[in-house]
Amino acid sequence: HTGRLFSHKEGQLFFGVRNYSLSPSWAVSLYYNELDCRIGQVKADGMQSVSLEITPEIRGLISHRECRLQSFFPLSTVRFVLPIEQEWEMIVYPEPIGKPLSSFLYQQRAYFGEEKDFDGIVSYSGAESMSRIHWPSVAKDEIAVKNFAHEHSTQELAFEFHSSASDDESRLSQLCLWVLECEKSHQPYSIQMPHKLLESKKESTDAILTYLAQY
Repeated sequence: HTGRLFSHKEGQLFFGVRNYSLSPSWAVSLYYNELDCRIGQVKADGMQSVSLEITPEIRGLISHRECRLQSFFPLSTVRFVLPIEQEWEMIVYPEPIGKPLSSFLYQQRAYFGEEKDFDGIVSYSGAESMSRIHWPSVAKDEIAVKNFAHEHSTQELAFEFHSSASDDESRLSQLCLWVLECEKSHQPYSIQMPHKLLESKKESTDAILTYLAQY
């Protein structure tokens, strides 16, 4: 199984390797595509948990490809191979990059509420007003902006696919980032996609991310 996987970001595949034999298995390695992981010994009738780091290149549904266990024990010249025949798939979400949610709130402040209390500084994304520049950070060669807590209205955040960025892949990445930030801050939201309205009150975060991944 996996945790959440995002394109162009390092994630992990987790495997449980069980030895059903009454004898231990030695010098075992797990291979997945071009990746490999040395497991070593798997005890008799024992279970070993292992993980492989993976960096998916594309979003969407990825099908299982070559996966196998192998060992050169006890003869280094003879390779014993056990193909893993089980079929499985995994979903890769869009790369979560773009403007932070705070920038969206600033641009929509008339709708979502006015800035209220100073809430620290955040990295400058390029979208904020110059009036929010934190000048002491500039003196240290770090550009940051002042962040404020907002007095939110009762309406949820409303994102729109076409206005979120300039092209489809950038839009999906931007929306993915905002979805994750909303999940972290427990902020309800909706996303108007071209053919569907996604609502956090009706669908889970993973269901919404899966829709974005397969768009």
